[in-house]
Amino acid sequence: MALHSEIDRITERIIKRSEDRRKRYLDGIQAQIDKGPKRGHLSCSGQAHAYAGAGPDQHALSTKDAPNIGIVSAYNDMLSAHQPFERFPDLIKRAARSAGATAQVAGGVPAMCDGVTQGETGMELSLFSRDVIALASGVALSHNTFDAALYLGVCDKIVPGLVIAAATFGHIPGIFMPAGPMTSGLPNDEKAKVRQKFAAGEVGRDALMKAEMEAYHGPGTCTFYGTANSNQMLMEFMGLHLPGASFVNPNTPLRDALTMEGARRATEITALGNAFTPVSAVLDEKAFVNGMVGLMATGGSTNLLIHLPAMARAAGVELTMEDFADISAVTPLMARVYPNGLADVNHFHAAGGLGFLIGSLLEEGLLHPDTRTVAGGGLDVYTRDPKIDGDRVVYEPGPRESLNDKIVRPASDPFQKTGGLAQLTGNLGHAVIKVSAVDPERHVIEARARVFTDQEAVKAAFKAGEFTEDTVVVVRFQGPKANGMPELHGLTPTLAVLQDRGLKVALVTDGRMSGASGKVPAAIHVSPEAVDGGPIAKVRDGDRVRVDATAGTIAVLEEGFEDRAPVTMDLSANARGLGRELFDVFRQNVGLAVDGAGVVV
Repeated sequence: MALHSEIDRITERIIKRSEDRRKRYLDGIQAQIDKGPKRGHLSCSGQAHAYAGAGPDQHALSTKDAPNIGIVSAYNDMLSAHQPFERFPDLIKRAARSAGATAQVAGGVPAMCDGVTQGETGMELSLFSRDVIALASGVALSHNTFDAALYLGVCDKIVPGLVIAAATFGHIPGIFMPAGPMTSGLPNDEKAKVRQKFAAGEVGRDALMKAEMEAYHGPGTCTFYGTANSNQMLMEFMGLHLPGASFVNPNTPLRDALTMEGARRATEITALGNAFTPVSAVLDEKAFVNGMVGLMATGGSTNLLIHLPAMARAAGVELTMEDFADISAVTPLMARVYPNGLADVNHFHAAGGLGFLIGSLLEEGLLHPDTRTVAGGGLDVYTRDPKIDGDRVVYEPGPRESLNDKIVRPASDPFQKTGGLAQLTGNLGHAVIKVSAVDPERHVIEARARVFTDQEAVKAAFKAGEFTEDTVVVVRFQGPKANGMPELHGLTPTLAVLQDRGLKVALVTDGRMSGASGKVPAAIHVSPEAVDGGPIAKVRDGDRVRVDATAGTIAVLEEGFEDRAPVTMDLSANARGLGRELFDVFRQNVGLAVDGAGVVV
């Protein structure tokens, strides 16, 4: 199938827009490639320091001209998604030795859990942790002793931060290794019902705790299709995973085999071999288009609307919200995974998963088939299923038909004809809205505004019974400069209760929502943010506000609105407590949300 004309047009637009930035990036990368593998150029003292802790690999490192693989790990045992990485270095080292190579843990990066910090002060560090992860990865790889890197990370900011680092060190190959999702526990929709009952005061904390523990019950990624699992999808669509690696459960024979296969593949694609595949060659404009298509086809997390532009900038590629909206308009929604459906990612994987989706999108001309990938060949290799043959991974053709059409459907017969993402513009500024899980009757909300400056005030108003009519809830001073742009997912149960009571409600905010948010219409990432004097700072209680996902508009319908002076707010309290003091320089220098809210890119 020929490439879809609109995908081709958008790609060419991105290439043209990125021309200067991409050239500067590639010129810098080529200068590093031309210097060749650096390890042997170090002084004897430098090499001795680098190899002293390598145990049985010390002799090989000092005497052999063989690939040395750097491991950058987000391991910790506070995050279920990252706990399985505890075992990965030993597996990787064993596989590297079997290939005549070596591997070392280059360094660790922090990995915080948005589920733990949701609604808490620590969430104000969450978005900035992406830049910290990129910086920490840069330190890990700065010793310049590695011929390739393996990046071990899963969750919200971790993968984007690692991708920014991988692109910065784009002169060496990099393969991303997931840990896989936890096995299915309490169904996500049942968990959500308990949360709503708790928000409404119908059940106590003991019932809530029981439901949460039954949902989040063991090692692995949360099973809903939030940012963490959207990240895994993205790495496959963009060619940085091994095919079929995303949704294999932790601590299983296939998971271990994929980990070892990734290590062996890393040794094959270094500059010392004949299949040199640096990250800079994988992360080009076409790869990012494929990633955006995957995001829309699966109904992925809105957090990627911030992360993808930042990741792209690190690789010399410039993305805009217009690109996302235009790709959404021609990409069918092919998956129903919670919160866009009842299935979890394990059910999705069993129904055909990413291999089926990629194959169907390729057949419809909606993906670039000719991108370079860490697996070799084009994107068609990602339509295959990994299996075990002994202790090695072998690939078989993946399913060409959905194994459950209530969960995944072909591009020719999708759940929706578009990806369900809309760009919103108007006198309130620029925002985005995800409507793939929103009832079509709620795609347009017009109601009077209630204005708040934090989510706790919204919850307090709800408990006081103040929401008695259709309402647009405006929560401002939640942007990256104001307080680090925390997720406001804690509002989802509250607003869902109001919606279930028959009210029409919408959220408008310069903050973020979680990748798990779904059925309540939310105009998010409003730019310019309130702290910059954006129009959202002019809204008053009682203003008539219209959020129209169909027409792509967001506006205050009051005469003289544009002439109002924006309100200001004392934000000094945001600079203290739980590490916020350390991030003042980030708040001062962060970019716009529409550009990725980046500090280091």
